[in-house]
Amino acid sequence: MEVNLNRNVDRIFTADKEILLVGTAHVSKESAALVREVIEAEQPDTVCVELCASRYQAIRNQDQWREMDIVKVIREKKAFLLLSNLMLAAFQKRIAQKLDVTPGQEMLTAMETADAIGAKTHLADRDIRVTLSRTWRIMGFRDKVKVLFHLILSMGDLGEISEADVERMKDQDILESLLAEVGKSLPVLKTILIDERDLYLAQKIRTAPGTKIVAVVGAGHVPGIRANWEKEIDIADLEKIPPKGRFSGVLKWLLPLAIAAIFAFGFYYGGAEAGTHMALSWVVAHGIFAGGGALIALGHPATIASAVLASPLTSLNPMVAAGWVSGLVEALMKKPKVMDFEDLSKDILSVRGFWRNKVTRVLLVVVFTNLGSSIGTFVAIPLMVKVLG
Repeated sequence: MEVNLNRNVDRIFTADKEILLVGTAHVSKESAALVREVIEAEQPDTVCVELCASRYQAIRNQDQWREMDIVKVIREKKAFLLLSNLMLAAFQKRIAQKLDVTPGQEMLTAMETADAIGAKTHLADRDIRVTLSRTWRIMGFRDKVKVLFHLILSMGDLGEISEADVERMKDQDILESLLAEVGKSLPVLKTILIDERDLYLAQKIRTAPGTKIVAVVGAGHVPGIRANWEKEIDIADLEKIPPKGRFSGVLKWLLPLAIAAIFAFGFYYGGAEAGTHMALSWVVAHGIFAGGGALIALGHPATIASAVLASPLTSLNPMVAAGWVSGLVEALMKKPKVMDFEDLSKDILSVRGFWRNKVTRVLLVVVFTNLGSSIGTFVAIPLMVKVLG
């Protein structure tokens, strides 16, 4: 049996547990106060929070950015994931700044109040890196570009936003709110960002230790948690990073082979002149777009040069990306200092800050160089074929 306490609190009884779902806005003073009130009044054994281990550490350890190894991030191919995470964090922080609250204040309040009454804190959300990796894996090139530019546009002026507006945001997850427009044309985003996490949260909450549990989650997740409450849920399946599709794996090698075949065909049937024109088209297209991407990211001149030189070659090698080369050069030429890591939480609050901070500039170099290199491939192929005509 369920009894609603108020609009934002639901009580659920199971055979051996009593669970209170507290729906919150992630940047709301009212939500933080509600969380404290419920936990103090109910005295639960366990407090579940909508956090994963990495986000928990981000809240508990504000200086964790100082420990980041930017070169390792590039080598592990996580530049876009980290950049996306920072942009999402910036979106939430800027709303919180306008309302003079701490981002995730209700989660901090939940953990602090749990400590005060001697309750356990239980992390209930899926790792943000898994969520973003699953999202990235199912998107095509065009969708990735749309998401990237939507994230960048979100860094613009938020305009006037009131606490009433934030209370209305309780009906929508912060990820869903930011990517709402993209989600209209890409429904699978909602499946991964929202629906899968509803399942994950439901399973983690109902299996949390203790007989009385308070679960603090974004209010947008509450209907999904309740709808999935009785379902069999495989947590391990939700934590898997889907393997790349067989077609994409084949295409990764097929495209360079096809381009090499076009070159060979051009030299054989068109002669040295045609082959030279094709090679020039390939080099120039990649140089312009990859170098342009590094330039847009305000990379060092050596970084831009590395993008121009690397792109025509790395585009033929599926194991290496031009952005990884230019990103490593940028990290060496303008090595991030302790000050850059210390200023990261402040700099990500503005577009200018993203480009000014040496840490985020390296990430931008990687992303924009890779984007430019991909565009260069699509531009170069028709130019090469045209030479044969």
